[in-house]
Amino acid sequence: MEPTLGAGWGGNGVVLVCDDTESIRRLLRINLELDGFEVLEACDGASAIALLRALQLEDRLPDVILLDAHMAPLDGWWALSEIRSCPRLSRIPVVMATADTVCEDKAAMLARGLDACVQKPFDPEAVVDLVAGFVREGRAHVPQLK
Repeated sequence: MEPTLGAGWGGNGVVLVCDDTESIRRLLRINLELDGFEVLEACDGASAIALLRALQLEDRLPDVILLDAHMAPLDGWWALSEIRSCPRLSRIPVVMATADTVCEDKAAMLARGLDACVQKPFDPEAVVDLVAGFVREGRAHVPQLK
């Protein structure tokens, strides 16, 4: 049985926010919850993957995953690779928050399996709008980033 995505949990959808900086997780949580999203949190790539595996056992998954690119010991790029290698997780849109130039090169971004990138520092409202688009349209959403 394929796990259900988070929209069935109530609210506008479910977002996994993975960042090693607690204040960034809190900022995203507040903004996303104000828009009606349920927010799950992880502090590094390994804890994000562990949470996703546990959620698979419950046959439910988040609608969107927000990853910080640079975390220790296992970063967002590692987590992205794990997500894309798992058929049950690979359908979830993944947004990477980074200062890396990969966000400037759409082909490189797509080649790495990203659905979107947000440049740090980012506008939390723009991230909420981006998440909402992915919840509505899944990986088919084509973000219009500024």
